[in-house]
Amino acid sequence: MIALSLAEIAAIVGGQPHDIPDPAVLVTGSVVYDSRAVEPGSLFAAFAGERVDGHDYARGAVEAGAVAVLATRPVGVPAIVVDDVVQALGALARAVVERLGATAVALTGSAGKTSTKDLIAQLLQRAGPTVWPEGNLNNEIGLPVTALRAVADTRYLVLEMGARYIGDIRYLTGLVPPRIGLVLNVGTAHIGEFGGREQIAQAKGEMVEALPSAADGGIAVLNADDPLVRAMTSRTKARVVLFGESGEADVRAENVRLTATGQPAFRLRTPSGCSDVTLRLYGEHHVSNALASAAVAHELGMSADEIAVALSEAGTLSRWRMEVTERSDGVTIVNDAYNANPESMRAALRALVAMGGASRPEGSRTWAVLGPMAELGDESLAEHDAVGRLAVRLNVSKLVAVGGREASWLRLGAYNEGSWGEESVHVSDAQAAVDLLRSELRPGDVVLVKASRSAGLERVAQALLENATEGEVSGR
Repeated sequence: MIALSLAEIAAIVGGQPHDIPDPAVLVTGSVVYDSRAVEPGSLFAAFAGERVDGHDYARGAVEAGAVAVLATRPVGVPAIVVDDVVQALGALARAVVERLGATAVALTGSAGKTSTKDLIAQLLQRAGPTVWPEGNLNNEIGLPVTALRAVADTRYLVLEMGARYIGDIRYLTGLVPPRIGLVLNVGTAHIGEFGGREQIAQAKGEMVEALPSAADGGIAVLNADDPLVRAMTSRTKARVVLFGESGEADVRAENVRLTATGQPAFRLRTPSGCSDVTLRLYGEHHVSNALASAAVAHELGMSADEIAVALSEAGTLSRWRMEVTERSDGVTIVNDAYNANPESMRAALRALVAMGGASRPEGSRTWAVLGPMAELGDESLAEHDAVGRLAVRLNVSKLVAVGGREASWLRLGAYNEGSWGEESVHVSDAQAAVDLLRSELRPGDVVLVKASRSAGLERVAQALLENATEGEVSGR
């Protein structure tokens, strides 16, 4: 964060100093909410959660080097006391960003946000100092914490914005107003909270409504291949740039294909030229993410050749997202267990089939180890059933459905689509899945592990890599 005194911070957030001997002392480090991440010069934000109260860690944070604590009550160490730490953090982020000259790029969408954010960051790093969120810090806490990592020479600030309800993105864009806003897609993630795709589109479109006018430099980057996203053109005063495979897209992909190892390749066409791209990432769904990133980079001055080189060299920055590891015995583990929704589940299954293609040894198999997709509401049964059916239609060799009711729906969908015998099984938990796979995997097999974060299926992938000679992790 840019250096600010405790007196300045107190004035910005409307807080009262407590136990602060010298209000002129500067906060020169990052703003953190995990006391284990404190470094000298930090400001520690104490949140009272359902299980852990950050105020209990205030003294330890100061002893570790924090200058002060942002808190809702006195904590016996230097603190700025506010009514609401979340709102104070947001106010501080907005004030800091306003003092900087960085270009803020914000993105949202039902699927692919984090992967696209990672791609944009890797492209823009080549053009200037860039700050972006680690993982998926995309809510009212993570976004300001990310913005507060910007320093005086930061040129680009890349922000991911998530939403569970209408109004969430409007709030986030109020904290850090973007000049460039990107909407990837409108799917069914969180449809249980929203009630329908039209409501999801209403929420995601708050991004483009918040942008400056075209005359003031606002740019809305929209997916030409998604009708609900493309319709957002009418909701913004910013200049609209379309990306996609549509012939009407300003930045588009031509001659899309998959390599023998399941990595996408295509001809990138931009208003200023064309160039060939071969991604290190796995799955055709990354083409759309790459095009969205290319559109942003092109608007910020990068040439088609520069973008193509950067995309072809970019990898995965966030864990458990199509994280590919080949074991020494030839078994490939694809850990995509960070999260799941119907769109990302279908994309991952198609990627699995591509990776298990002709380049694999004869007799190798594809395994889909799938768990529940959360927050689908009344659509949950139908969506899980559809994923189970798709696994059969794609000729996935083995489906292992892990968990309770939702897993049974996955297995039932596969059964009703014609998967009998041992082609699909339902197991109770992650350990049962590990036991099954350890007994049956053979060299050349490819294993996809995917579910919503709450299922904790990353444990399956991690267990399958334990005691195996560490292989090369691809796409990193």
